[in-house]
Amino acid sequence: MQDILRVKLERVAHVRSGDKGNTSNIAVIAYSDEFYPLLKAQLTAEKFKAFYRGAIKGEVTRFEADNLAALNFVAEGALGGGVSRSLSLDNYGKALSAAILGFEIAVPETYANLLRGG
Repeated sequence: MQDILRVKLERVAHVRSGDKGNTSNIAVIAYSDEFYPLLKAQLTAEKFKAFYRGAIKGEVTRFEADNLAALNFVAEGALGGGVSRSLSLDNYGKALSAAILGFEIAVPETYANLLRGG
């Protein structure tokens, strides 16, 4: 049986974000192709939404971009009514995308040499 490491998402992927109205769009892009199947299996739309503990009020839809080793999450009701209407800077897309980097991922120990950071 293979040993498993539990690491933060920031060690296996990077993120990009954008906002439009009350919707946030967050892409999670694997640093290497080996990590992508782990992301697909572990970072579901349900887990993504649950990670934010109620900050996302609407539906979260996940799109898979296999050729880019990326997952794209569209989170509705994520920006407190919209960036220009909200007084909550923490809910802007860039803050939401930075936060998901703290999501915990299980990685086989054999991939330890592929992890970023320390």
